[in-house]
Amino acid sequence: MLFQATGGIDPHTHLDFEFMGSETIDDFFSGQAAALAGGTTMHIDFVIPVNGSLLSGLEAYEKKSKKSCMDYGFHMAITKWDEVVSKEMEIMVNEKGINSFKFFMAYKGALMINDELLLQGFKKCKSLGALAMVHAENGDAAYEGQRRMIELGITGPEGHALSRPPVLEGEATARAIKLAGFMNTPLYVVHVMSIDAMEEISKARKSGQKVIGEPVVSGLVLNDSWVWDPDFITAAKYVMSPPIRAARHGKALQAALSMGILQLVGTDHCPFNSTQKALGIDDFRKIPNGVNGIEERMHLVWDTMVESGQISVTDYVRVTSTECARIFNIYPRKGAIRAGSDADIIILNPNSSFEISAKSHHSRSDTNVFEGWRGKGKVEVTISGGRVVWLNDELKVFPGSGKYVEMRPFSYLFNGIGKADAKYLSSLKAPIKRFRATT
Repeated sequence: MLFQATGGIDPHTHLDFEFMGSETIDDFFSGQAAALAGGTTMHIDFVIPVNGSLLSGLEAYEKKSKKSCMDYGFHMAITKWDEVVSKEMEIMVNEKGINSFKFFMAYKGALMINDELLLQGFKKCKSLGALAMVHAENGDAAYEGQRRMIELGITGPEGHALSRPPVLEGEATARAIKLAGFMNTPLYVVHVMSIDAMEEISKARKSGQKVIGEPVVSGLVLNDSWVWDPDFITAAKYVMSPPIRAARHGKALQAALSMGILQLVGTDHCPFNSTQKALGIDDFRKIPNGVNGIEERMHLVWDTMVESGQISVTDYVRVTSTECARIFNIYPRKGAIRAGSDADIIILNPNSSFEISAKSHHSRSDTNVFEGWRGKGKVEVTISGGRVVWLNDELKVFPGSGKYVEMRPFSYLFNGIGKADAKYLSSLKAPIKRFRATT
């Protein structure tokens, strides 16, 4: 029996991304073609400012995305803070269709921001009805961890994982959650990779705080054993941040996803080929961080979560599509099959098998972190905007056919924020009217 569902939405990708002295191997055509072959019909990519300028960054990404062959949206990263950035955030939300801003708590000396900027950014996001997102790792501690590994003579890919243990992800996640709570604004934690971070999200949600946790497929199904492989190219292809953890973390993240503690699955698709990864052959700090996943996500979530009975078919649609559409305020245009919605549909055969290989995938990367994975549940047809783009293992796509999807502010996550603020203000019982004592 075939299963029909709305096309997948990947909330976390980096196409044509300049990072760590390289540029991701997939651009807005090859990455999107790979996505369509895997049943994903929309993705949301991260715009990186140019010299801190949001407008310049957006202009650069608008040029990059002209070759798109499927629908896409944008998040915006914030890498510095001043009045110009504050004004540009208003333009992004009110004129450019961007309703989310990402703050990197890691990558010291590059993208990392401090707590003061984080607070200013959260405050601005709240006023605009935009969702604050964080890459939650303690960047100062990770930098110290890297230095420690080098001093110990650990220069290979395993040094990357050892330099940024789960406690650094847990600490930053807790800090971001507490600061977002202080500002009373919703928070989205990207690529949740550890039990430490997941437990902080769980605790916050139980207390009523609006926190979204996004695991990525590599963190759900892989483990850290690969970075210890004696072959450098094999080990280096698994280097990403936060790192892929020990198997128990992935199992816990799967359970958290099945229980609703984590809400949706992304990929952090940010692939570099083996030549690019080899830039760090003598120093793990120079290995470009990132793995693939945009083509594999829908298959792996089905095989790992539905086939095992951890989630239902309905939950599968929710965590791969519908919840993302709701969070970023594009539902029911996306994430639904109904009159008035975009005709983004997949047909998945639960009884058909798939095998993942760099030889057959559609990414331009010469490696694949899921190499050799065999599973059940194959996307046999992908329909994007009413057009059949994947059928009989053949892609039918062309550059320029994708559309930019504007995303409006004030999603459902902002419901009740005003009432909570009013309740807080009324609870202060201040300022107190005082009088001066006379003598």
